[in-house]
Amino acid sequence: MAIVQNLRLPLILFAAIGSALTAGIFFAFSTFVMQALGQQPNASGIATMQAINITVINPWFMAVFLGPGVACLILTISALRQWEQPGSLYWVVGSLLYLIGTIGVTVAGNVPLNDALAIVGPGSADGATLWTRYLTDWTFWNHVRTVAAFLAAGMFTFSLCL
Repeated sequence: MAIVQNLRLPLILFAAIGSALTAGIFFAFSTFVMQALGQQPNASGIATMQAINITVINPWFMAVFLGPGVACLILTISALRQWEQPGSLYWVVGSLLYLIGTIGVTVAGNVPLNDALAIVGPGSADGATLWTRYLTDWTFWNHVRTVAAFLAAGMFTFSLCL
C-alpha cells in the first residue's frame, strides 16, 4: 500500500490529464467531425469512418484511452482501502464516471455500431440505411462518453484541491 501512496499524486494527475484528453478527442467528434462526415456523400462518409475506426487502434490512442482506466482501478482500490484519505470520494466518483461512462459506453454503445459499419459496403443500400442511424446513435453515445470523461477529469482535478 505504501507504493500506491507514493504513486497517488502521479496516478491522480495521469487520470485527470488522460480523462481530459479523452474528453477532448470525443468532444471534437461530437462537435464537428461527425457533422462533417454526415455532410459527405454516404459512401465517402462511411469509407472515412471505417478508416478512422481502423486507424484509431494504435498505441498512442489506446494509452490515452485505456491508461486512465488502469489508474482509475488503482485509485478506487486505494480509496476503498483508506476511505479517510482526502479526495477518496472524488477518486471513486471520477473512476466510475470514466470506467462506466467512457470505457463502458464505448464497449457497449460505440464499438457495436463500429462493428456493424465495418461490414457494409460504403456504396451499398445497406450501408446507406445503416449510415443514417449510425450518425445519430454513434454521436449520441459519443456525447455521453464526452461528458463522462470531462466530469471524471473534473473530479480528479478537484480532488487535488483538498
